[in-house]
Amino acid sequence: MHAMSTCVTLEVAKSHPDQSRVVSAPLPAALAPGEVLLRVENFAFTANNVTYAMFGDAMHYWQFFPSSDAAWGVIPVWGFATVLSSEADGIAVGERFYGYFPTATHVVVKPDRVSPGGFVDGVAHRVGLPAVYNQYVRCSADPGYRESLEAQQALLRPLFFTSFLIDDFLDDNAWFGAERIVLSSASSKTAYGTAFCLHARKAVDVVGLTSKSNLDFTRDLGCYTEVVTYDEVADIGGDVATVYVDFSGNTELRRAIHTHFGDALKHSASIGGTDWQHLGKVGDLPGPRPTLFFAPSQIQKRIKDWGNATLMQRLAAAWTDFMVPVTRPDQPWLVVNSVRGVEASQAAIQRVVAGKVKPDEGMILSLWG
Repeated sequence: MHAMSTCVTLEVAKSHPDQSRVVSAPLPAALAPGEVLLRVENFAFTANNVTYAMFGDAMHYWQFFPSSDAAWGVIPVWGFATVLSSEADGIAVGERFYGYFPTATHVVVKPDRVSPGGFVDGVAHRVGLPAVYNQYVRCSADPGYRESLEAQQALLRPLFFTSFLIDDFLDDNAWFGAERIVLSSASSKTAYGTAFCLHARKAVDVVGLTSKSNLDFTRDLGCYTEVVTYDEVADIGGDVATVYVDFSGNTELRRAIHTHFGDALKHSASIGGTDWQHLGKVGDLPGPRPTLFFAPSQIQKRIKDWGNATLMQRLAAAWTDFMVPVTRPDQPWLVVNSVRGVEASQAAIQRVVAGKVKPDEGMILSLWG
């Protein structure tokens, strides 16, 4: 598609992530000492990436891969890349890494703290950003890596890590005294990953809120105690102590939940913004003040409590369990849709942003035709 001397990047309008443009720039003629040039082979694009865009300024997601214009941004994505050239000790040409990349054909990184497991990108503009996004895992040393499951890893592992941490956070806080957890966007991948973890504990009821079109899919997942549509919120018993976990960011829905449950609502956690067109300030609400759940904070707490190795072991065990229903042959929770080429990838991103991707569909994009 493009000469190897050119990097192609997709940028989106920060206020309208459904609008994208192609920016081409020459690759560096030579790498500086310590730098590595990666070819971004493929990456997942999900509602999680829409959340990155909608919280791009507030949560600094736009800072990971600076754009050519302040009105436009590069959405970070999870995927796989291969080393094209290396001026860094311990990083060999041809090696494959999993991590956080731009929506681009290439990226230059500056490996720091290189270990058998991978490296941390030490490029100056990323130093102050959350460490979890700056780590690159060497596929050859990753115990959870399977070449045949690369798509599932790119699509679900970062989401499932968040799911695992939400479940752990709620358990760590004794469910805030609640007997029931209500999840919005219940058909979304992060939500049903959370429901999977909650269901395994059998400690609280797990209620999913979803659209009419996704009702059957969400019920068939089998990890919710009950699934109701958004217009049936008032039918959920309002006198049971409840925690609301909000994956959609829809302010009208949040107000409806807070109004319905009132004092029975013990905690209101805001996770993301999949319903990006209905984000906004909701004003005063009955019940607890909505609190943004920031996964890196729970990671740091658990590293302090357990140590990083134990945290990773627990995550790996949960991930292995999660892959069973996700990949079951008869009715997998996830069907991979692979898209190649710049224009096809732009169209796929538009579909995700517009919410037109089916709940069992996972988009894997590559800008290489």
